Amino acid sequence: MPRVSFYTLGCKLNFAETNTLQRDFEGRGFEAVPFGQAADVTVVNTCTVTAEAERKCRQVIRRARRANPDGFIVVTGCYAQLRPEEIAAIEGVDAVLGAREKFRLFDVLDDFTRPEQTQIAVSCIDTDAPFGPAFSASGRTRAFLKIQDGCDYTCSFCTIPRARGASRSQPLDATLAQARALAADGFREIVLSGVNIGLYGQEHGVTLLDLLRELDRVEGIERYRISSIEPNLLTDAIIDFVAGSRAFQPHFHIPLQSGDDAVLGKMRRRYRRHVYAGRVARIKERMPDACIGVDVIVGFPAETEARFQNTVQFLDDLPVSYLHVFTYSERPGTAAVEQPGRMGGAPVPVRERSRRNRVLRALSEKKQAAFYRSQQGRVRPVLWEAEERDGAMLGFTDNYVRVQRPYDEARAGRIEPVRLGPPAGGGTLLAEDPALAVLG
Repeated sequence: MPRVSFYTLGCKLNFAETNTLQRDFEGRGFEAVPFGQAADVTVVNTCTVTAEAERKCRQVIRRARRANPDGFIVVTGCYAQLRPEEIAAIEGVDAVLGAREKFRLFDVLDDFTRPEQTQIAVSCIDTDAPFGPAFSASGRTRAFLKIQDGCDYTCSFCTIPRARGASRSQPLDATLAQARALAADGFREIVLSGVNIGLYGQEHGVTLLDLLRELDRVEGIERYRISSIEPNLLTDAIIDFVAGSRAFQPHFHIPLQSGDDAVLGKMRRRYRRHVYAGRVARIKERMPDACIGVDVIVGFPAETEARFQNTVQFLDDLPVSYLHVFTYSERPGTAAVEQPGRMGGAPVPVRERSRRNRVLRALSEKKQAAFYRSQQGRVRPVLWEAEERDGAMLGFTDNYVRVQRPYDEARAGRIEPVRLGPPAGGGTLLAEDPALAVLG
């Protein structure tokens, strides 16, 4: 039996697509093995959001070649779509596949005999790109379901529209069919994933809210989460629906990128801070215990020290629960690089970008600790995961508090009420008296 290994960089969408590729390989008689073990084929699914992501990609390719000197290495993903020649020049790469070709891998590649020259198969992604259904799974407990791909926005720092094309969605019926299949396979939770899922369904004459309502009726799935949604697309109707739904959880992840209006303008974001604050206020009004995560970028060219401090203060004042902090990285082909004079400021020194990143990461720790303290003593439902970690098992509450308890295999995949106790290390709370707790 031939062997295949995978390495994925970047977002949950990439992981969903890698898992789909793995199932394709297994359906053709391959055995999937952990990356770094002996394998006939290695597939590297790349990211191009930051220069660091690209550096890691090159590093992974070299590791793959060292592990399997005679193996066949395929590189695909966003980095491959945008700069295929650059990847082809890396020693040891046998094939570079673009976004369209990713899911036609077995049609594009005749076999996995190493060629004398790297094969490049990358076509235009601008128009009429296929959707490419995908999902990834986590221990038969949680599945990440791809419902949308691409983006119609033109943020000045972002290459994703060039790498993934225009927004497109999986039809509603097909998405419901996948949800039912995941329920039949025993999954309890589905995370809806995409690049800009608030745009879901526009080409099919439906909306994201239409999809949420239908998914809420699927028997067997007890939890849904929306992976990320733009603040200008997060409507009152969506918030109100989640607040009253059967299965959608009180957990939102909302990209902010900057808490300064001038920087948001230069970033070409489609909202200003008052809109963002309004979305957070609406969520907290309807769901006081909701968890709210935030994406934020530091070091954008227009971000002076004063504007950075505006972001710090804005986030400090908001009742959000955690931050995902990214350091700005110049991306070839973006407006921020191609039109530097329009950004309203000189490049921020790299060392200063790193400092600002540390400041916001410290703020994130403060926010998460405060949110966890607010939940201690509460009784909330927890979905237990199957993996054992140093004698403990982990799970998440409905509002995304991570908890742990001594490992008990019988609890894996179960949802049960627990009382949230003191911090247990590793960013978790201790689950207390689960058998005695009563929801309500």
